[in-house]
Amino acid sequence: MSLPVTDFDERYRAISARDTRFDGQFVTAVRSTGIYCRPSCPARTPKPANVTFFPTSAAAHEAGYRACKRCLPEAAPGSPAWDLRSDTAARAMRLIAAGVVEREGVPGLANRLGYSSRHLTRLLTAELGAGPLALARAHRAHTARMLLVGTAMPVAEVAFSAGFSSIRQCNDTIREVFAMTPGELRARRASTGSATHGGGSALGAIDLLLPVRGPLDAAGLFAWMSARAVAGVEDATATSFARNLRMLGGAAWFEVRLDAVGRLRLRASVTALPDLAPLVSTVRRLFDLDADPIAVDAALGAHPELAPLVARTPGIRVPGAADPHEMLIRAMIGQQISVAAARTALTALTDALGERVLRPAQGPGLPGDALMFPTMAAIAEHGAEVLRGPAARIRAIVGAASALADGSLTLTIGDDGSAQRAALLAMPGIGPWTADYVRMRVLGDPDVLLPGDVALRAGAAAAGLTSTPRELTDWARRTAPWRSYLSAHLWRAAPVRPSRTTEETP
Repeated sequence: MSLPVTDFDERYRAISARDTRFDGQFVTAVRSTGIYCRPSCPARTPKPANVTFFPTSAAAHEAGYRACKRCLPEAAPGSPAWDLRSDTAARAMRLIAAGVVEREGVPGLANRLGYSSRHLTRLLTAELGAGPLALARAHRAHTARMLLVGTAMPVAEVAFSAGFSSIRQCNDTIREVFAMTPGELRARRASTGSATHGGGSALGAIDLLLPVRGPLDAAGLFAWMSARAVAGVEDATATSFARNLRMLGGAAWFEVRLDAVGRLRLRASVTALPDLAPLVSTVRRLFDLDADPIAVDAALGAHPELAPLVARTPGIRVPGAADPHEMLIRAMIGQQISVAAARTALTALTDALGERVLRPAQGPGLPGDALMFPTMAAIAEHGAEVLRGPAARIRAIVGAASALADGSLTLTIGDDGSAQRAALLAMPGIGPWTADYVRMRVLGDPDVLLPGDVALRAGAAAAGLTSTPRELTDWARRTAPWRSYLSAHLWRAAPVRPSRTTEETP
């Protein structure tokens, strides 16, 4: 199944088979019990007449159903539909997960999407069965459950970390959604064995298990991060990746690593508790953890030319971006030079202009200094003094940073893909490769091909495909809507690292 299922019979077959591939893509509400479950729930399959399918848990909440205590549907990986789709509903879901409703309210979310609050509520209710407030509330409930089960954080800290405005609001929502008190939910921690906590305050590092649909090419992800890690800001090994990140409430730090049994875990610390949930969402996007790898592998593997690549690397992922503005600068600096040269240039830029701030502790003890990637304002003001290379490229990078700093160019995870691409192409020094690469990384667009990328074309030649841009573009149309994952396989297939990553010039 290459796309999310929408037909009743397809969904019913999925729940009858207890198919874990569909966890997070929809929920099953059972009228006779008043609960909703994930598709793989081990309970007896209900009769079709008693079943209603909802696209989101929020829609099930709004219809009066409560979460199953047995399968905990809120613990499923996120839906891949929000990357596969680029419509208003998908953009809204990405922004809600990033905490926009908590920070800016529904009017702020609606303004970002170009609608009135009333029209956005109508649109989301018609499309997803719940309005933005209900969707944000469901996301807060999910985050609270995750922290209650996965950490030893005090309930008060859980409430504010999840985005609730009060402890009472958190308690009431937990009881309504899960039919359990926070204490009863926490009691499940002992049976899962997933909880550790490095401290009881905002400065303590939490440690969480990250839900993932398998298979997962973790080695490839960590290798990608390691090749591009900016010294001082990021640190990568064969089994881990850590970095400092600027959040709204201050400095944050996270580390994603493989544990002893091969599961993916997140250790993170934030300065302000409300930054925790958006940080977890950022990490999930960065590591493409809500992808549907079985669907991707089945679609790409059906082509004889790609079958050996898929067999060699099942569960390949397309890394996202920790920060959209930073991603654009990194992409522009990486034009027409090797990955290693780009890393050297970015490290020099960060050494010269990066901000040193007090970071939250990564465990017991006091926080230390954290080096942050330079702000757009710093690059706009001093980038020309630090950057090396053609003058036109330097002007383009500094110009883009200035536009991001003053707001004349917006770049967010909730952008419309076509509008974002057009806005980037209108900037001096930004061509199709950069605009499409940013769309792939920032929006998580699964259907982007970069035919001007030298490494990608080298991989295509090694795989026995045509390597000329036009012919490769024509051939790749048959792999839609998974051309970003095709790109990832072709990058991996490149026999050696070319001296240049792209042919793009300012």
